[in-house]
Amino acid sequence: MSKKIKHIAIAGNIGAGKTTLAERLCEHFDWDVYYEDVENNPYLQDFYDDMPRWSFNLQIYFLNSRFNQILEIQKGSRTIVQDRTIYEDAHIFAPNLYEMNLMSRRDFENYISLFKTISTQFAPPDLLIYLQASIPTLLKQISRRGRDYENKIRVDYLERLNHYYNNWIENYKNGKLLVVNVDEINFVDKPEHLANVIKEVEAILQPVLS
Repeated sequence: MSKKIKHIAIAGNIGAGKTTLAERLCEHFDWDVYYEDVENNPYLQDFYDDMPRWSFNLQIYFLNSRFNQILEIQKGSRTIVQDRTIYEDAHIFAPNLYEMNLMSRRDFENYISLFKTISTQFAPPDLLIYLQASIPTLLKQISRRGRDYENKIRVDYLERLNHYYNNWIENYKNGKLLVVNVDEINFVDKPEHLANVIKEVEAILQPVLS
């Protein structure tokens, strides 16, 4: 496999299946995965308990974590699948928190300024895979994985995130993009669906992989 492909990024709302797809792709292509830091995140539980108080702290933590992942990807020689992207922090989660009055204008403007500075230091992924899912599908998959802190996520919060995601993807011009409709493509339970996703990834990357 050509070393030109170094960064595959998977984007999607909470519960869309990013981690599962990342692991399946790594198993098939012999890639490595960089996970979103959820289990060891010192702010996540506090955020779900009190969003206005902890929203800025949480977003800064994620921004720093994903930026460090990108720097490691750029320095390394292996192909990495990144579970969630730095773009989602800036284009979906932070703006949504601000518009819901869960992040102050001061904090939001500070955050966006920092993101713009950081974004000059890295290139976009070689391929962005967006997992598009309806609210019922997200709720089903969130319930399925059984994380206690996610039980407090409100439906209207997921709906707003979906709105931001769809707007972002419609205007995404940074590179190659694959949209996977999770409502119709069950790559978790159906091997044939996963095989179709893999074929689509291969087709997009084939000029480089060959």
